[in-house]
Amino acid sequence: NLVYRFWKYPLKLPFFFLPVIDVTKGYNIMSTPFGLDLGNNNSVLAVARNRGIDVVVNEVSNRSTPSLVGFGPRNRYLGESGKTKQTSNVKNTVENLKRIIGLKFKDPEFDIENKFFTSKLVQLKNGKVGVEVEFGGKTHVFSATQLTAMFIDKVKHTVQEETKSSITDVCLAVPVWYSEEQRYNIADAARIAGLNPVRIVNDVTAAAVSYGVFKNDLPGFEEKPRIIGLVDIGHSTYTCSIMAFRKGEMKVLGTAYDKHFGGRDFDRAITEHFADQFKDKYKIDIRKNPKAYNRILIAAEKLKKVLSANTTAPFSVESVMDDIDVSSQLSREELEELVEPLLKRVTYPITNALAQAKLTVNDIDFVEIIGGTTRIPVLKKSISDVFGKPLSSTLNQDEAVAKGAAFICAIHSPTLRVRPFKFEDIDPYSVSYTWDKQVDDEDRLEVFPANSSYPSTKLITLHRTGDFNMKAVYTHPSKLPKGTSTTIAKWSFTGVNVPKDQDFIPVKVKLRCDPSGLHIIENAYTTEDITVQEPVPLPEDAPEDAEPQFKEVTKTIKKDVLGMTAKTFALNPVELNDLIEKENELRNQDKLVAETEDRKNALEEYIYTLRAKLDDEYSDFASDAEKEKLKNMLATTENWLYGDGDDSTKAKYIAKYEELASLGNIIRGRYLAKEEEKRQALRANQETSKMNDIAEKLAEQRRARAASDDSDDNNDENMDLD
Repeated sequence: NLVYRFWKYPLKLPFFFLPVIDVTKGYNIMSTPFGLDLGNNNSVLAVARNRGIDVVVNEVSNRSTPSLVGFGPRNRYLGESGKTKQTSNVKNTVENLKRIIGLKFKDPEFDIENKFFTSKLVQLKNGKVGVEVEFGGKTHVFSATQLTAMFIDKVKHTVQEETKSSITDVCLAVPVWYSEEQRYNIADAARIAGLNPVRIVNDVTAAAVSYGVFKNDLPGFEEKPRIIGLVDIGHSTYTCSIMAFRKGEMKVLGTAYDKHFGGRDFDRAITEHFADQFKDKYKIDIRKNPKAYNRILIAAEKLKKVLSANTTAPFSVESVMDDIDVSSQLSREELEELVEPLLKRVTYPITNALAQAKLTVNDIDFVEIIGGTTRIPVLKKSISDVFGKPLSSTLNQDEAVAKGAAFICAIHSPTLRVRPFKFEDIDPYSVSYTWDKQVDDEDRLEVFPANSSYPSTKLITLHRTGDFNMKAVYTHPSKLPKGTSTTIAKWSFTGVNVPKDQDFIPVKVKLRCDPSGLHIIENAYTTEDITVQEPVPLPEDAPEDAEPQFKEVTKTIKKDVLGMTAKTFALNPVELNDLIEKENELRNQDKLVAETEDRKNALEEYIYTLRAKLDDEYSDFASDAEKEKLKNMLATTENWLYGDGDDSTKAKYIAKYEELASLGNIIRGRYLAKEEEKRQALRANQETSKMNDIAEKLAEQRRARAASDDSDDNNDENMDLD
């Protein structure tokens, strides 16, 4: 647990930093802490800056970005652009990225996830799920890690453009149910995108940090902690955590989840209802047409949101399939009937989290809700009924997770000083470490019991006769979700030198469950017992010239640090570098396509603008021969642009533009010179007029003074006569 120095403005200013500016680019050289709430439907981006936490808007000024990746004939469509093209590019658009990362193709849950995909899921060589798409006229297969990296790279550049700062560190918020393998995979995705994942944090924990840091009325250290039930229901997952808060600290007491309960299940229930209805009413089966089904699914999501504020709402979609327009309506009561099977599952995560925390609903002080799906009235009522108390919305339901993640990233920044906040999460599964059986009778030890807090470090001593191996494994495989690998990591240790006069040597191994919930071995070293002479304290009445006394003491000291090779779920350096290079190539390709499209649009705009001005503003500044020549050039370029040049290169568009500009700029120059001449003449006339006005005013003042002097002389003459 990290304890940080207290910032002297504890209430208003959680942290501060002094920005270092790269004057050549206008960017902060120093990395800005970045928190990413990687949502299944939308992601929220937040940064620590301006002595606070800011949510970053994307290129269309939205505070959340669609979490999807699309593939086109020449480039990728990431985020907002992918959402825009989704309906027409449904088979080559990949959603639900966080659901398939780390998922095995033969996992029992594969069939559940597959029904939410419009793109084709395939099996990779390593047995995991990949996605097959058409990209650039060819068939490509990408892993879930690659696809997630594409999206993370997109939002990284969004943050860079918006904040004008360097982004290198990120804290990623992930579901509570992510396994060790999935946490390694998401960290690899961040590295492929050029980021350093300083921490992988559970999303509800990140939201709780946001609550604890900015809540000013929490109990003190000596007081009874405030117990909060935090319920998060997003697009695909339902999580409940029970947490204890005091000023400056938070501890997770229990967490439970339903990983297949979320907004997408409500959307699908509505869609299936209308699919049956339209089959009878319009004689069309949208289940056989992916584009039609997707259009109804998108409309169903909007309908769900409308029904959260209204008791009934119309439903209509134009030209769903076969040029048929469909329309209907749905009431809130009908929606509640459709989702009744889902509502029966509301109780389990809450009761299980309470049992894990060894508390009852009477011990809960407040219930906080986050996640967009918690806006559904019937769902809010169900949660409130289970807890037996009203619900609170202190936190921003959509942005709390991202803000908490940004604060956690700021904690790890060496350049920021943050408000001190200590927090502990819990590991739901017990983890043991095993080793080669050499001297020790035992070859296994449960090091991190289930529901133990992390980060945590343990030091164990083994008696070794030579080099050895170790493994981290789940203690009770039967309690794991189906398909989860029971082995977490493996390590090989070398450099064990046993003295000739000994049968074995003690080895200290430092085991750690790190802040990201990953079980690692930090280091291992051999020890040696040595005898040293230590002075014995003299009695108080001892004479001043008494000789010091010594005793022999045996001490254990570090001898040799062992070589360690780890084998985890992380990509090896060669694979990682290969994927980084591929992502860089794709990014450069996207950039080139975007720049080419810009040059094409600039050429098209120039053609129409110059043609219009040639008959209007520029008419008097070009000879008939020049006009005819330029109009012919414009017509020829226009025909080329809409013909062979429709899919040309950036260089060709630039060349065509410069060819037209070579004559067009001459005419434009004449026009601008004449306009400048008019401005100068107008300015001269204005200055002359001003000078004339000033001269007239001065003359008027002189006449007034002269009249005043004549009046004074007349008065003097009259006085003399008197």
